[in-house]
Amino acid sequence: MKSNSVWHDDTGAVLVEVSILLPIIITLFCGSIDLLYAFYQWNAAAKAVAVGARIAAVSDPVALGLNNLSNQALLTGSSNAGEPMPPFRITCDGGTQTCACLGTCAGIAPNAFDAAAMDRIVFGRGSQSCTDATSYYTSGMCDILPAITPANVKIVYTHTGLSYAGRPGGPTPTITIALQNLHFQFFFLSYLLGRNIVMPEMTTTITAEDLCSNGGSGSCGS
Repeated sequence: MKSNSVWHDDTGAVLVEVSILLPIIITLFCGSIDLLYAFYQWNAAAKAVAVGARIAAVSDPVALGLNNLSNQALLTGSSNAGEPMPPFRITCDGGTQTCACLGTCAGIAPNAFDAAAMDRIVFGRGSQSCTDATSYYTSGMCDILPAITPANVKIVYTHTGLSYAGRPGGPTPTITIALQNLHFQFFFLSYLLGRNIVMPEMTTTITAEDLCSNGGSGSCGS
């Protein structure tokens, strides 16, 4: 009789159930918070890329010498005045601080990289910080998502036939800005997974205007 009472004793069963379910509930709750935060970061990154592309379209190019390609096409005889420029594709990587050119790139030095131009795109106009923007005009990419650094940004300038040799404002390439090697920031999941999760590469493409930070009042494109 005594053994039967021990066999059917359920004292402490609730505590056992809680000890099993509580870690699962906490994990689901914390995971939900991190997933919502990851969704926020994804949206912020998409907005940041769009902001960076807009700044790049009207600012000094990260590839030093790009503004002179229109004139260089005349000087080298590769095109006559008013004719289409020869094709080029210049990729500037903020991680390595280099620019590589494919195609006709006379006037662009090997690995020509303007760090100040990249900082303008990432931090905003007249800024070296991610926290001092006073308006949309002065906002940079990291004002939208503070995790972004110049090393996370890659810019590609591609000639798509919109410019001509000798154009006073320089070429008008298509500009593609991409985020690279940017990790999601988690509160809990990083400890649970034991590693960081890289955000998929995000890109935005825009057509350049006059690539000149001073509004064309200086030597840009000359």
